[in-house]
Amino acid sequence: MNSSPDLDPAETQEWRDALRSLIDTQGPARARAVLDELARLAHEHHVGWQPERNTPYVNTIAVDDQPPFPGDLAIEERLASLMRWNALAMVVRANKAYGELGGHIASYASAADLFEAGFNHFFHARSHGHGGDLVFFQPHSAPGVYARAFLEGRLSEADLAHYRQEIVAPEHGARGLSSYPHPWLMPDFWQFPTGSMGLGPISSIYHARFMHYLSDRNLLDCAGRKVWGVFGDGEMDEPESMSALTLAARERLDNLVWVVNCNLQRLDGPVRGNGRIIDELERLFAGAGWNVIKLVWGSDWDGLFARDRSGALVRALQGTVDGQMQTFAAKNGRFNREHFFGQNPELAALAQGMTDEQIDRLKRGGHDLVKIHAAYAAAAAHKGQPTVILAHTKKGYGMGQAGQGKMTTHSQKKLDDADLIEFRNRFNLPLTDEQATSLSFYKPAADSPEMQYLHARRAALGGPLPRRDTACEPVAVPPLAGYGQFALAAGGKEMSTTMAFVRMLGNLLKDAALGPRIVPIVADEARTFGMANLFKQVGIYSSVGQRYAPEDIGSVLSYREAKDGQILEEGISEAGAIASWTAAATSYSVHGLAMLPFYIYYSMFGFQRVGDAIWAAADQRARGFLLGATSGRTTLGGEGLQHQDGSSHLVAATIPNCRAYDPAYAGELAVILDHGMREMLERQQDVFYYVTLMNENYAQPDLPEGAAAGVIAGAYLFERLGPASGPGVTLMGSGAILGEVRQAAQQLAAQGLGVDVVSVTSWSELAREGAAAGAAEPYIARLLGQTRGPIVAASDYVRAVPDSVRAYLPARRACATLGTDGFGRSDTRAALRRFFAVDAASIVERALALSAAAS
Repeated sequence: MNSSPDLDPAETQEWRDALRSLIDTQGPARARAVLDELARLAHEHHVGWQPERNTPYVNTIAVDDQPPFPGDLAIEERLASLMRWNALAMVVRANKAYGELGGHIASYASAADLFEAGFNHFFHARSHGHGGDLVFFQPHSAPGVYARAFLEGRLSEADLAHYRQEIVAPEHGARGLSSYPHPWLMPDFWQFPTGSMGLGPISSIYHARFMHYLSDRNLLDCAGRKVWGVFGDGEMDEPESMSALTLAARERLDNLVWVVNCNLQRLDGPVRGNGRIIDELERLFAGAGWNVIKLVWGSDWDGLFARDRSGALVRALQGTVDGQMQTFAAKNGRFNREHFFGQNPELAALAQGMTDEQIDRLKRGGHDLVKIHAAYAAAAAHKGQPTVILAHTKKGYGMGQAGQGKMTTHSQKKLDDADLIEFRNRFNLPLTDEQATSLSFYKPAADSPEMQYLHARRAALGGPLPRRDTACEPVAVPPLAGYGQFALAAGGKEMSTTMAFVRMLGNLLKDAALGPRIVPIVADEARTFGMANLFKQVGIYSSVGQRYAPEDIGSVLSYREAKDGQILEEGISEAGAIASWTAAATSYSVHGLAMLPFYIYYSMFGFQRVGDAIWAAADQRARGFLLGATSGRTTLGGEGLQHQDGSSHLVAATIPNCRAYDPAYAGELAVILDHGMREMLERQQDVFYYVTLMNENYAQPDLPEGAAAGVIAGAYLFERLGPASGPGVTLMGSGAILGEVRQAAQQLAAQGLGVDVVSVTSWSELAREGAAAGAAEPYIARLLGQTRGPIVAASDYVRAVPDSVRAYLPARRACATLGTDGFGRSDTRAALRRFFAVDAASIVERALALSAAAS
């Protein structure tokens, strides 16, 4: 900002008058055009000027531009008050009974009106006339969503009484209510998990883009549908919240609206105590290309601004940092009169005639349903850009001395009797003192104006929300022989399992029924994984097509973008790619249209880098394939520590609905893909698959006859070498190390030992089956009952992976596990396997030692 003295005030005034005249006579559009031209001229002459990114600290939508409020304001305010009470009662009751349960009151107290404006006027449910909006709810506000569902009749009083008591609730004829939005725990209720801060924002962006993808590929018309996200200002500090803002603007996602609840507080204190988070976010979003709507002050302020001829009020607000604004929220009307309006005579004059109570009740914009409706309506109508509404609220709104605006308000879970009565009085609730202090839930009579209005508004918008639907037509999977015969009967041909996968994927894309439903996804490694041939076959999705002639246009594998392209190539953004995968993997529920995403990536950059996003996808009951390519710690030889994966299978095993496989051969991979597709698309099971792939070329054998069931179970007897009787040893191996295991078997057989080689396709599936077997004999024990001698188990992952099955092996059989613990190194594959002691020589050494000890 230029703070130099004005050397010619008269001339400056002439410029002001000229601009005002232009606006008055020719309108804002002409004024913008002239300002754009002046800015261009200033740049041309190197003036070194940039416009400020911040607008004044007032509402973007002027009073004169507000549309008429279409609802019954009094009834909506009463309903919001009832929901605030029931949400508060739910949390406080739970913590009076069980102090360890936790819960949150203050976040929903600040966001209640933001939610209610959406529920009453904007959030469409899926119905015959509308495909349904997608709504991402601020997770700490979940009690308020339950409170609304209670009034709607979707939850009972017993359900509310069992908030965060999911295990014991069924014993009392109730359903337990999950802490945050969790589709896995409440599969008919919550649609999107948002409890891990930052994942909701990025997910909402990629869901909005996926809707454009579906429309552009003529799979589903998503016109008229919106993605709404209500998030916290503190949540905007998460890198995932910010990482895809430019994508949303670049893709012109005008079906996306974010509402950032700017209550100015994080969990422990102010978001920007020494600054202004709304200003910061305005600069950030505007710079990223979003349409920004500031919703700062409520209707009670309109008269103050109108009387403020000198601009004193705007200047005072502009100069107040958020830490001080939080203090004003926590204090009463008298304090605000003295310390805000008492800053100078001009402000004091504005407050003359107002009582302390009137000053105390001056609303911030996010608590004024009229102002909220105006902002939402403008956002819903805006074209060509995503919109963010920066809504100013008070954390703990209405909680008075117990919590409004206080540093400790996020953790406030208990209120004494005086606080409860104060809350009752603040919102004029129809509760007696006894009902208030006993935390009675309140539900108006079914024929009351409030209940009739509540149901009528949701009926007009398609029914209740949130609501998760699962009705979806199954998709037929073609016969395995049609696309994977080359892998089942490989005949010793050399190839990597990555290349085998890409070949099968190309064949599947040609299938008339399944092909269009496949969504290939890469971060930025399509050529690395040998997928360049798919560029021409199905194209790379671009919302604007291809506006250039690619450098390699004459090549057989030239780069091709298209509006109906099928591949989603997300650039160097694993977080973006997994968000796209989640959008596709949950399309069966979100859109009623089953899609099948295949996301292929360096295995090191999956569970280790975006594991929380994968966990959220699991919560959302995703269906699809994650392909961890160049997997293991010794396959990707020269890339070193940061790129080598020794633990993804360990992490994958912790996710209950993730089925993780580490196949060594193309035939095994083919069987896994076929089984997974049928499980997810035909039988519509809520599982997803993690399959690791190698870039190492080696001879691919035919899949042994009858091995398919064992491949899916997790292991099968691959071959037997050496003498059929006498001393023997069993070698188990998976993925990249099975080749070393087979070499070791040959060497041991040459020394006169009988060797049984077991190909392990999934350590985690074996461990899960073993844990679930109970008194029955586990599958792996039955399988190894057909083999002999001590057991050596090896993989390209940390020893904890093969160790996971140790408890389920046959009794009295000695066992050693080999793995790649520690940091990775850069070297050749042979050197790496020797270093980690998972090469054939190390396997032979360990097998001989165990055999000697056994004899």
